[in-house]
Amino acid sequence: MKTGKELRPGTVLRIDNDPWLVLSSKSGSDGAIVKSKLNNLLTGSKTDAVFAADDKLDDVVLDDKEVTLAYISGNIYVWLDTTDDTMYELNAEDIGAALAYIVEGMREVCVLTMYEERALWVALPTTVSRQIGYTENASTSSNMKPAKLTNGTEVQVADAIQIGDWIDIDTRDGSFKGRTKG
Repeated sequence: MKTGKELRPGTVLRIDNDPWLVLSSKSGSDGAIVKSKLNNLLTGSKTDAVFAADDKLDDVVLDDKEVTLAYISGNIYVWLDTTDDTMYELNAEDIGAALAYIVEGMREVCVLTMYEERALWVALPTTVSRQIGYTENASTSSNMKPAKLTNGTEVQVADAIQIGDWIDIDTRDGSFKGRTKG
């Protein structure tokens, strides 16, 4: 249980049996109320809410599972639990920005966040290794040039990187970290 005054961004609340993520929260001028922006984790809808500072709110702890990508079928991404071989499905739209670095056959262990046995989203490791599918010759204007991964995602890479090279990418911001072995 949390009180209204304890709400922080990242807190998950159960409201009408749905999990709501607190995006922002700030106290009113007299401290008696708390204004929050919430995101429904099941539907994606957003709303503003006002709570009394002493309102008791049901907070939710989400479950995290280590998974690997089993396969992709159209817009459905199937993940395999590394401990018990249970499979979970996520739609491409639920994956968000991580989708740019997901490729068939990837080996990285990811973290799947669950709410009451329903997969909500997947988080990739901070660094992934991906192969360059296309790039042009070295640029004359800077040390970086555009390139495309084999899945079509565009990244900026060092001039020395060529088609077929493997690179490490920071999944938080999409930045090139260096050349690696595939």
